[in-house]
Amino acid sequence: MSDSLTQISRLTLADYQQSAEAFRTGTRDHDVRQNVSALLRHIHAEPPFAILDFGCGPGRDLRTFAELGHQPVGLDGCPRFVEMARADSGCEVWHQDFLQLDLPAAHFDGIFANASLFHVPRSELPRVLGELQASLKPGGVLFSSNPRGANQEGWQNGRYGCFHDLDSWRAYLHGAGFVELEHYYRPTGLPCAQQPWLASVWRKA
Repeated sequence: MSDSLTQISRLTLADYQQSAEAFRTGTRDHDVRQNVSALLRHIHAEPPFAILDFGCGPGRDLRTFAELGHQPVGLDGCPRFVEMARADSGCEVWHQDFLQLDLPAAHFDGIFANASLFHVPRSELPRVLGELQASLKPGGVLFSSNPRGANQEGWQNGRYGCFHDLDSWRAYLHGAGFVELEHYYRPTGLPCAQQPWLASVWRKA
C-alpha cells in the first residue's frame, strides 16, 4: 500500500479511535431499521443468514442482526470499536483495515456497509468492491449507505471521505459485478435537499 493510502487509513482510524466513546453515544439511538430491512428482504437464502457488518463501529447493528436470529460477523479497522462491538454484541468481530482486507471467498449471504464505504478512496474503490463481491455467495446482496455529494474527495474533520452522486456510485458497483436492486435517500419523509444519505442495494451478478 502506498504511503499516501497508509496515511489516509492511519489518520482516519486514529480520529475514530480518539472519539470512540462519543461516537458510540451519538449513534446508539440512530434508527436504521429501514436499511436493515432493505438488506434482509433481498436475500434469497434460507435463514439464518451469514452477514458481514462492514465497518460495524461499536456494534449497534451487529446486535440487531443477532437478535433477528442471523449470524453476523463484524469488521472494523478501529481497535476500540472492535473491542466495543465484541463486548456489546457477543459476535465475532474482525480487526481489518478497509484497504487491507482478508475475506473468505463466497461466504456471506449479505454485506451491510452502513456509513463505511465512503471512507475508501476512489482509487481503491474498484478493488475493495471486488473483494466484497468475491466474499458473497452467488446471488448474495450488498447494502450500502453513504453521505452523498458531487463526487468530491478529501479530508473532513479529521477523516477522509468520498461523496458520490448516484450515477458515480452506480458506475463503481456495476464495474465490480453488481446489479442494482433499489436505492433511496435518507432520512425518509424530507425534501431531497434535506436527505444527505444515499442508500442502495445490489446483488452479486
